[in-house]
Amino acid sequence: MVDRMTESASARAGTKEWIGLAVLALPTALLAIDINVLGLALPALSADLRPTGTQLLWIMDVYGFLIAGSLVTMGTLGDRIGRRRLLLIGATAFTVASVMAAFSPTAGALIAARAFLGLTGATLMPSTLSLIRTMFPDPAQRTTAIGIWMTSFMAGGSLGPLVGGTLLVHFWWGSVFLLGVPVMVLLLILGPRLLPESTAPAPGRLDLASAGLSLIAMLTFVYGIKQVSADGPKAVAVAALLVGAALAVVFVRRQRRLADPLLDLSLFAARTFRTALGAQTLTVFAMAGVMFFVTQHLQLVLGRSALEAGLWMLPGTAAGIVGTLTAPRLARRFRPAYLMAVGFVLAGAGFVVVALLDTTSEPVEVAAATALLILGLGPAMTLTTDIIVSSAPPERAGGASAVSETGGELGMALGTAVLGSIGTAVYRAQLGPTSAGTTDQTLGGAFAAARELPAELSETLLTNARVAFVDGMQLVATTAAAIVLVLACAVAIALREIPATTPTTPEETVR
Repeated sequence: MVDRMTESASARAGTKEWIGLAVLALPTALLAIDINVLGLALPALSADLRPTGTQLLWIMDVYGFLIAGSLVTMGTLGDRIGRRRLLLIGATAFTVASVMAAFSPTAGALIAARAFLGLTGATLMPSTLSLIRTMFPDPAQRTTAIGIWMTSFMAGGSLGPLVGGTLLVHFWWGSVFLLGVPVMVLLLILGPRLLPESTAPAPGRLDLASAGLSLIAMLTFVYGIKQVSADGPKAVAVAALLVGAALAVVFVRRQRRLADPLLDLSLFAARTFRTALGAQTLTVFAMAGVMFFVTQHLQLVLGRSALEAGLWMLPGTAAGIVGTLTAPRLARRFRPAYLMAVGFVLAGAGFVVVALLDTTSEPVEVAAATALLILGLGPAMTLTTDIIVSSAPPERAGGASAVSETGGELGMALGTAVLGSIGTAVYRAQLGPTSAGTTDQTLGGAFAAARELPAELSETLLTNARVAFVDGMQLVATTAAAIVLVLACAVAIALREIPATTPTTPEETVR
């Protein structure tokens, strides 16, 4: 395995590469916006297209399913046909899919368009990250570039609800899908001029059977996770998880036999790669599980509107941007393992503050808690991504980038499902059996049931439901705090040999 420190300091990026990084930030921010904006449009598109309950779930979920299931294939495909070529092909297809989604005449057409969006979206993230690996061979510059790349994703996630809400005030629901069109057109114009082409020296052929196995395994496994999150460990969900896991085993065994595997399993032979990937996945796991409750706490417990809740989350985004942008600079003086460990401890303190929130907390307390934990997790997200990509040789950059993105997708899905289920179980146990239909399932269900009750009973139900919800959130936050504190110890030990990202010299040797 080529070490991240074998790059030559003489191959430093110039102005063209930094401008090219700004171009790569465009699709990255757009994907984050696209992930977050659909929820705002659901009421309007539901009134227009009148989807069934099942169709509405597929409209929401099929995009994420296809992205998660296609990342490995698309990342490896970029290594074979060229990362820039795949990025531009994906940008073209994403533009077409966006227009299809915006003008979908039926719910079925929108589901198909969203699936196409997910498939094309899977070409963008690994392509941008692997191109960064190619454009910034100097370790210090590459860490900074990945920090900027990560910042663009975080900023896009925060801007999504605000931009989408503004569009929906003035235009029809389809306008939220057209956000991507000018961005992709700009990418198609500037990309060929500013981005280099790069491929693996001996790419080999693409194994379609492996691609199919990868897609189906991820689709069924993520579907099972989502079903567990929504309905608990019922037969369908457990069956999907088992089928997905079994197909994943078949996929791995096939890769070991192939001369040109879709996923090079030798990447996992490097301890730094495995540790960084695990830390990244668990970081997203903890953050996704807690944020699932925090956003509901702002709206359903503290009574803030969706827009107000989004605004109160902005300090957390700002803190995350500070964390991702300062981490590369600090990594030039301190070892990444120790920076991440300190960040995890800081995030642990943020999770503890979340665990101390209750039904009387003020939104400013929630904002402070989320800012603290996201500030602490920002360096971990930047530095683990850098380590994952840098641990792989340049010819495998696409595959390594895809594995990194897949880890993040799984972390998000598992965090929502596992930690969400823990919090929900506490909620149900605390609230106890009631005579009001769905109140023992979710806090939202309690609000729906309360509308059918007399005022006094309604208030009692909501008070008890809020307390039960907060109890669940507190346990989830405490669990997340324990996870990141364990991670602090793990990365400090397992990654301590990685030096600070000072520019290397040709005399440095391969480890």
